Amino acid sequence: MKETQMKDRLPSRQLRKRRLQEWLGVVAGRGVLIVVNVLALGIFCGLLWKAGPILQAIPLCDLLFSSDWHPLKNSFGLFPFIVGTLAVTGLAMLMAIPVCLLASVYLAEYAGRRFRELARLVIDILAGIPSVIYGLCGILVIVPFVAWLGDRAGAATTGYSLLAGGLVLAVMVIPFIISISVEVLRMVPDPVRESALALGATRWETVKYVVLRKAKRGLLAAVVLGFARAFGETMAVLMVVGNVAEVPASVFDPAYPLPALIANNYGEVMSIPLYDAALMTAALILMLVVAFFSLTAHYTLMRIGAANE
Repeated sequence: MKETQMKDRLPSRQLRKRRLQEWLGVVAGRGVLIVVNVLALGIFCGLLWKAGPILQAIPLCDLLFSSDWHPLKNSFGLFPFIVGTLAVTGLAMLMAIPVCLLASVYLAEYAGRRFRELARLVIDILAGIPSVIYGLCGILVIVPFVAWLGDRAGAATTGYSLLAGGLVLAVMVIPFIISISVEVLRMVPDPVRESALALGATRWETVKYVVLRKAKRGLLAAVVLGFARAFGETMAVLMVVGNVAEVPASVFDPAYPLPALIANNYGEVMSIPLYDAALMTAALILMLVVAFFSLTAHYTLMRIGAANE
């Protein structure tokens, strides 16, 4: 009788223990999410508070659309920096997207398992290289190449230009976009491919008309995440883009992105009124843009994952 009671108690104890572990895991996960969200909200509120003096003194339209940047005269037009950021990021994405799309299709649909694993290892290594290393390679290789190219094109340039920044940034985001795109393509169910092949479609037709159409939202999310990653890049771009506070007229002209502006100037000449607030406004713009694109991409990927379940 006692042995039977002991046997009945053991499963109930194990069940209570598992339920307690599950409850603790849920509470810990929610706590971490709450801390992360509170931290992000705190950063946003801190930037908004630090940017408050210049937002009260100068109209927002003048800050965003004025090209006059003379801190000693209390002129803080951010338009050249916003244009420089958008131009170098857009140029990088323009060069990176075709390469990423072709590479991810090959790795997901055509490459053998061993080659795919080796390629993904190399891609992960490239994604983990510090940005300063990319910047040094840009100075040693890309800047002289852009100077030679500008000389052949008849454009006066030192090589430190919008094109150099775009090339370095493209090389940096390619591993990031390829990694996500391959995962998105692999998420397309195999029965979808098999059905197309059974109807007489070739392998390329299956990829073009079935797989890519099924994965187009995920691929778009990968590109958007790559854009968000490139938009806030600082060190590598700062080293090769030229850092001249003017709106670039061509790809051979120097530019001055917002991250480079903050990295170069924060902590210096803080005695100038509103200078600190102007840099905090630039940081606030960066945070809002990156957060918008990142949330949009993650929401799209979540919808794709839910649809495939």
